[in-house]
Amino acid sequence: MPDYPDQLEIAPLPGRFNLTIDDLPGSKSLSNRALLLAALARGHSTLRHVLFSDDTRNMMEALEQLNFQLKVDIPTHTAEVEGRDGQIVKEDAAVFLGNAGTAVRFLTAALCLGHGRYQVDGTTRMRHRPIGQQVDALMRLGATIHYNGAYGYLPLWIESHGLYFNPDCPPHLPNDTSSQFISAVIMVGPYCQGGVTLHVDTPVISSPYVWMTVRLMQCFGAEVKAADDLSVIRVEQSGYKGIAFDIEPDASNASYFLTAAAMTPGSRCKIDKLGSDSIQGDARFVDVLAKMGAEVSVKPDHVTVTGPARLRGVDVGLNDMPDMAQTLAVAALFAEGQTVIRNVGNLRVKETDRLAALQRELTKLGATVRIDGNDITITPPAGGKITPAAIDTYDDHRMAMSFALAGLRYGGVAINDPSCVKKTFPDFFDYLQRLYG
Repeated sequence: MPDYPDQLEIAPLPGRFNLTIDDLPGSKSLSNRALLLAALARGHSTLRHVLFSDDTRNMMEALEQLNFQLKVDIPTHTAEVEGRDGQIVKEDAAVFLGNAGTAVRFLTAALCLGHGRYQVDGTTRMRHRPIGQQVDALMRLGATIHYNGAYGYLPLWIESHGLYFNPDCPPHLPNDTSSQFISAVIMVGPYCQGGVTLHVDTPVISSPYVWMTVRLMQCFGAEVKAADDLSVIRVEQSGYKGIAFDIEPDASNASYFLTAAAMTPGSRCKIDKLGSDSIQGDARFVDVLAKMGAEVSVKPDHVTVTGPARLRGVDVGLNDMPDMAQTLAVAALFAEGQTVIRNVGNLRVKETDRLAALQRELTKLGATVRIDGNDITITPPAGGKITPAAIDTYDDHRMAMSFALAGLRYGGVAINDPSCVKKTFPDFFDYLQRLYG
């Protein structure tokens, strides 16, 4: 992985750019889901275009610690996984998963399938991210889970003896729950005695991520059906089968380069292998850029964004794709009029309190920012002329990557602790350099 200085200044672009990216790393969300399903499946799986970052390495290392057999080839972005057909072979383990939310939530559920005793822990920030709703749902499936600290938070002790579905006491999750909790519970359904019927209050936060999980489970042979509003998800006790699977480029990470084009008049960015056929919800962020005035072309296997003379502010809800809020907030600095981002209260329990972090850092750059409940309103500085500033990133990869875009327009923007991008996109700043020609 690249070595970064403590602070990295972003040089303004010399002019418009025309860039095609055909080698964007694979999706973190798909990589970690596919790694777990391959480990649980019956037989051999070959995963291509796997992302290698802190989050996925945490998942791979934990699987190897649990005696799953992985053969990893970093240069070719490939992982070969020998599945155990729903068995957790090792009966005693303490897994440390850093700040990888997907790995923590998904492995917590998977370890309940075993027959042993397991500890799950993470970084200090991960210990402040709630997991109680997921634990409650798993306990309705017969799991025995103890908190080794504050109630509802890591670290956890799991006394594992398999899972079973009791139709008289089905698992239930409220509508303010993380989509990762929903995904974690249904992913173990094929190996739960009697399957799983999960009830979820609607509307569901980040629902595209749940649909991503459903579709990936089906790729691995699971029998799963979901109501259109995800209020009821039924998973049969069918198991998974090993497959060969190509992981899409990461749509969240693609958004930074597409937004850079939208922010830079006359610039064009094309992302190959990511288009209307994508199963990632964040691929729809280009619809927001189109509302802001960018020219957008979406084909089944690629997407292209061309920057207008000036962006315009928008009023949009990002409940379905909250990871795009920081990207949109930075683009709003260079738009005409206010931008309102609604229904993103769950940003408070991400890698940092992203609402508070956005308000502090956008204000440094000269914007006026107001938070009203779960909404954030951004009024750009006059003429989009930002104030030079060093941006604090709060150990949050998306703060670093999104605010780097501001430096492409005006000088004096520096990113503190740029190495935090290693969580999901270690080579981000190398890719950003391609915009300079």
